Amino acid sequence: MIRVVIAEDQTMVLGALTALLEIEKDIEVVGAARNGIEALEIVRRERPDLLLTDIEMPEMTGLELAAQIRREHLPTRVIILTTFARAGYLRRALDAEAAGYLLKDSPAEILAGAIRQVHNGGRAIDPELAQGAWTERDPLTDRERQVLRLAAEGLTGTKIAKRLFLSEGTVRNYLSSASSKLNATNRIEAARIAREKGWL
Repeated sequence: MIRVVIAEDQTMVLGALTALLEIEKDIEVVGAARNGIEALEIVRRERPDLLLTDIEMPEMTGLELAAQIRREHLPTRVIILTTFARAGYLRRALDAEAAGYLLKDSPAEILAGAIRQVHNGGRAIDPELAQGAWTERDPLTDRERQVLRLAAEGLTGTKIAKRLFLSEGTVRNYLSSASSKLNATNRIEAARIAREKGWL
């Protein structure tokens, strides 16, 4: 049996994915999570063969989750399942050593096939996205991305500094650097550009 954990913050989608995979005779869903932190805890506990995760989730994104699984040398392989057809996201997923990247509108048989393929040591990447993944590099550092994401959520420089245990001057420097790299006039425009590219 291929043991799978699913991480998805939308309850209906989570239920549908679980029901869909339970139909497959060789796939067993051993855990389901509604945010990234919960998913990481389940993966640490269950040591599943595979994690199927969305990108945009509370607490920790699917990309951050994939990167953390890699850092902890956990045996679980990761497939990103998302609505975001952005080459920037795919590039970051590959950098985090995700083994798969599929879109949610893919047919059910594609998903089951991808799970088997990844379980057997292969990769499962949406072919159209794969072509564009290497055309434009993400210029942001992880810290710039983190600060920019919080700024986009409406946090002030002071609140970002407290949240990340940084000085306000350091936060300003990160925001300025990110804006400069993206040719943006302010943090809001920088966040918009980064999000459109799939870098945020």
